[in-house]
Amino acid sequence: MRALLNVIWLVLSGFWLALGYVVAGIICCVLIVTIPFGLASFRIAGYALWPFGRTMADRDTAGIPSLLGNIIWLVVAGWWLALAHVVTGIALCITIIGIPLGIGNFKMIPVSLLPLGRDIVPVRD
Repeated sequence: MRALLNVIWLVLSGFWLALGYVVAGIICCVLIVTIPFGLASFRIAGYALWPFGRTMADRDTAGIPSLLGNIIWLVVAGWWLALAHVVTGIALCITIIGIPLGIGNFKMIPVSLLPLGRDIVPVRD
């Protein structure tokens, strides 16, 4: 079931959302100082391509630098990526088949707002 949801996700919204994260990552990597933001953006792009069966977990070693980085990320890139998830989630929830995908989009909003200090981990059954 996860594979089917991931394929539908990829076609309907995953590609475009991942593209947004890749663009943000490239911009961050070009501005040398913001490379950690770019790496986080590339990590989330992979998650946005194939999200079902994986989840985000807080990293125990994250501290004040992650908090400060998340505040900067929120102001610069996080809000428009979260807006993309909201718009896509609402559009997907219009149809019965798209409701699980829309819920998946809404679950990705927190990580699009505050990506630093988190890891992508497999979901345990």
